[in-house]
Amino acid sequence: MSSQPKTNFHYASDREGLIWAYLFLPDAAPLSIDCAAALKWLSEPQEPHSRAFVWLHFSLSNAESEPWMRRSLALTEAFYDSLREHIGSTRLELEDDMLTAVIHDVIFNSSFDAANISTASLCMNPRLVVSARLRPLRSVDQLRASVKAGQSLRSSAELLAHLLRDQATVLGDIVRQSTNQVNTVEDNLLASRISVSRSDLGTLRRSLVRLLRLLAPEPAALFRLLSRPPRWLSEEDIGDLRQAAEEFSATVVDAGALAERLKILQEELTALISEHTNRTLFILTVVTVLALPINLVAGLLGMNVGGIPFAQHGQGFFVVVSGLSLVTGILAYFLILRRKD
Repeated sequence: MSSQPKTNFHYASDREGLIWAYLFLPDAAPLSIDCAAALKWLSEPQEPHSRAFVWLHFSLSNAESEPWMRRSLALTEAFYDSLREHIGSTRLELEDDMLTAVIHDVIFNSSFDAANISTASLCMNPRLVVSARLRPLRSVDQLRASVKAGQSLRSSAELLAHLLRDQATVLGDIVRQSTNQVNTVEDNLLASRISVSRSDLGTLRRSLVRLLRLLAPEPAALFRLLSRPPRWLSEEDIGDLRQAAEEFSATVVDAGALAERLKILQEELTALISEHTNRTLFILTVVTVLALPINLVAGLLGMNVGGIPFAQHGQGFFVVVSGLSLVTGILAYFLILRRKD
């Protein structure tokens, strides 16, 4: 065992950038180990059909993590290239009989937002799983919590399948929370109440669309891999990965349907706001038109020049008011009649 003390913080890393490491042995609970113990176990010969493996998880915020991995572990160049990508495309490929995966997820313990998405890179073979991330991710944390609770994993492929199912769970939670918000908005729209901003709906929809753009290719990439799987994947492993990909794909479909529903709600909200605006403009127009004769006559009679009609008439005021009322009534009738048409 290494003499370097390990920190007990959940997301803190040691000197090598390691956040946690577990040794999975058949029919036994996972063992928490350190870098030295992991390298010692990897250097020892194993039985040909042994399913034991080590999972090492690193923090890329520690500058020592990548140099240590390059010195101590035989990983693919594709894996190291993915460490320098910000948020790129989903990747799932074989190189030198090692599987390299780039997955995306929502940042741990944060509200769902388009900016709260990050990447985790994995490199794995039958005996070793190495994962690295810049910021904590929800699905990886859920997987670690299960392992910490004593859940044993049959093989490294089952760990990947478990991670995919955790991703589906996280995405499903986001879809459920977003659906509750959408249901409230839809109820208000059905009651012709505008109680939500179009920008709020737009933000939610953009977040879902961005998350779908990053997550949707994962099931298809996994299905392509399973059509020509690596030699070290057993039939049971292939079945687990296929089932996990199908569950993930179903969740992606649900998220896509919700994004389309948000688009329709945005259009309905725009139409409702436009209707309210048109009604307000119509009322303003009616008031302006009805006041036009009164303003016109008041302006003419207030010129204080000779020859003003009814100036000397005893009932002149009532004659003018009656005439204006008649004209205003006729205008109001035609405006209302046109509105009905």
